[in-house]
Amino acid sequence: MQQLLDDPRFELVVVPDAPPFTKPKALNYALPLVRGEHVAIYDAEDIPNPDQLRLAAAEFADDASVDCLQAELLVDNARENVLTGLFTGEYAGQFGIALPALAHWGFPMPLGGTSNHFRTRELREMGGWDAFNVTEDADLGVRLARLRYRTLMLSSQTYEEAPVTLDVWMRQRTRWMKGWMQTFIVHNNNPVRLWRDLGWKGFFGFELYVGSMILSPLMHTAFLAGLAIALVRGWQPSLGLPDPQTAAELAVLLVGYGGSYALVVAGLLRLGQKRLLRHQLLLPLYWILHTIAAALAAYELVVKPSFWAKTAHGRTRLARSFLLPGDPGRRERGPAGARGSPRRARRSGRPAP
Repeated sequence: MQQLLDDPRFELVVVPDAPPFTKPKALNYALPLVRGEHVAIYDAEDIPNPDQLRLAAAEFADDASVDCLQAELLVDNARENVLTGLFTGEYAGQFGIALPALAHWGFPMPLGGTSNHFRTRELREMGGWDAFNVTEDADLGVRLARLRYRTLMLSSQTYEEAPVTLDVWMRQRTRWMKGWMQTFIVHNNNPVRLWRDLGWKGFFGFELYVGSMILSPLMHTAFLAGLAIALVRGWQPSLGLPDPQTAAELAVLLVGYGGSYALVVAGLLRLGQKRLLRHQLLLPLYWILHTIAAALAAYELVVKPSFWAKTAHGRTRLARSFLLPGDPGRRERGPAGARGSPRRARRSGRPAP
């Protein structure tokens, strides 16, 4: 690794071999060594837009009230298989629609864990990251809001590789679920203080957003199980007008599923990824996978709460690039303004940036 950093602008910091073995523990160890006014966090496999750091610095210089900026995360191997297509839709809805809405409304905004940009002084005043939380990004986003620091989305993109196999996806999602549970439990340790820190809108925004990430897959799977049991017992839907209770249940069902689908579809359409819409028909099955991950996360939360299941990267067979995967044979312009086709780059043998 050291030979890759043979550049005076970079320094490799070796973290002591002691628990917890987590990313936030490593970040906290390096934070006192920071000499600049700003701190940017990137995962090693990320491909950020080349001008992202300059844009973040300009945003901080233009608006002194901004303390943290989150760049938009996109998937650059979306067309690899059905799993990466579903993952891409999830990211498109979260980073393209949901998080900008939370920032606009002033609600707590769980960060994405990478492409986070901070003012160094404010980050130190907060005490850095929770070294024991395995989704330190979500926790830090909530703490920013509780301390009345301002977080916004940065108009810049960072490209990531989606998990290409189910076992890699499950390990990553189990860790995420466990971290969301940790964040939800820690911040609800004193609900009255949380209410005072966030205000009533921020309080309910946090409870609904983070709580739904944990509970909604479980509710979905319970609904499907109940429906299957009813069908086995001979239940048949009525063609007449439903009674008030049934009508209310159907309304909740339509709002829940309709809202989830609308978020994903809107995110993909925003990115011009119409061909990925067909994969989203499998969202009910995808949510069942989330339920399995939630069950595993709950078990880990008890037996090994700070265990960090590392995500394997470099598994994609597609060329990494700054572009969203477009239609084969067609030149497209991605959100970063670049041109070209990832498949053409792979076929011609040109290295990905």
